[in-house]
Amino acid sequence: MENVLVLNEKDNVGNAIEDIARNQAAIYSLAGKSYEIIAKEAIPFGFKIALKSINKGDSVIKYGEIIGIASKDITQGQLVHVHNLEGYRGRGDLNFKKRCCGT
Repeated sequence: MENVLVLNEKDNVGNAIEDIARNQAAIYSLAGKSYEIIAKEAIPFGFKIALKSINKGDSVIKYGEIIGIASKDITQGQLVHVHNLEGYRGRGDLNFKKRCCGT
């Protein structure tokens, strides 16, 4: 049974729709296919889990939209939150347009 919500093929994180214990399978489906990864740590309900490894400085994508950048390397199955994710929408000190739109 699915316990992670993923809505877009671009997504590299998904949302836990129930608590996921460390070493438990995190299961989601996308485009008619089912996927399973192992949670490296506990993922509380509503929090994000890395669907694949994300390098420091790479965009973090949820629902097909960039929600921030990885402030450190994130391994597949890890919790993604303020300790490893830096938001940048609405920040004047970062060049969001260049990062999101390639201009």
